Amino acid sequence: MSKFLSDFKEFALKGNVIDMAVGVIIGGAFGKIVTSLVNDIIMPVVSLATGGVNFSDKTVELSPAETDAVTGEVLKEAVNFNYGMFIQNIIDFIIIALCIFVAIRMAMKLKKKEEEPAPAPEPAPEPTKEEELLTQIRDILKNEANAKK
Repeated sequence: MSKFLSDFKEFALKGNVIDMAVGVIIGGAFGKIVTSLVNDIIMPVVSLATGGVNFSDKTVELSPAETDAVTGEVLKEAVNFNYGMFIQNIIDFIIIALCIFVAIRMAMKLKKKEEEPAPAPEPAPEPTKEEELLTQIRDILKNEANAKK
């Protein structure tokens, strides 16, 4: 049993599992933000642009509900084709996908900037003629000093 627990501890504390858990938590919070963006900011603008149309309410009744004439009890629910909710979900998906795309693109740009290596140092400038002459004189004096030893 202790082998099982130690294996589980090793698995649970691996960096990948913890990173994944953090990603799921952040993703859930990001999902709430995007849902609020869609429902509270973008859809009212879309509704205004389309003359106040609320897509989620659009439906076609395929079969009406059957009710008991005496008691008014619903015997059979109506069958509806909820095409408006489908349109709403497509719009939500496009907006959410766009938000995620923009967020990932911004994160990648930040990551790319962090990973860029420092620019290579500029090469040393070429020695001037005076420096070359002084280097030659130095070398000659060094050789003469070594020859005298």
